[in-house]
Amino acid sequence: MIKIIKILRPALMCFVVMSVICGIFYTTAVTGVAQVIFPKKSNGSIIEVALKDGTKQTYGSELIAQEFSKKEYLIGRPMGNSNLSPTSEDQKHIVNDRIKWWHKLDPSNNKAIPADLVTASGSGVDPNITPQAADYQVIRISKERGISEKKVRDTVEKYTTGRLLGFLGEPSVNVLKVNLDLDGLI
Repeated sequence: MIKIIKILRPALMCFVVMSVICGIFYTTAVTGVAQVIFPKKSNGSIIEVALKDGTKQTYGSELIAQEFSKKEYLIGRPMGNSNLSPTSEDQKHIVNDRIKWWHKLDPSNNKAIPADLVTASGSGVDPNITPQAADYQVIRISKERGISEKKVRDTVEKYTTGRLLGFLGEPSVNVLKVNLDLDGLI
């Protein structure tokens, strides 16, 4: 019994010391530095709008998709992800169902539907779409809201980000920000 205690004591002490160092000191330091250097991002990039009565209304995070399905809104990628192969029959059926949904939503639009509007992202909560996917929807949004296509395109352009350092990644449009701007909230 004494041998077991002699063996376990250093292991338990190491566990306690490392838990305090890694679980308290390190996380506190990283959180503190993030709050000072990147306060908006470290708090989840929450979009809040000040109301007339002085309170704030929260609309979501610019980093996590919000689901929009009404005709007057820019609609993002399908929510939820799957582990289906792009060549699987199940995936083909899902994509075909989404294509039918888009044709039903906007029957007068005969342009090719961009792939990101019918396929989910890896995380299933991608807040952005391609500029092509946004452009596909401009005419419908313009008609539904009774505003010019130019106004919709200008709003989309305002919330389009380019490639990081000019060559990394792809340009993208933040769906939530476009919709909030079109609603006159930001």
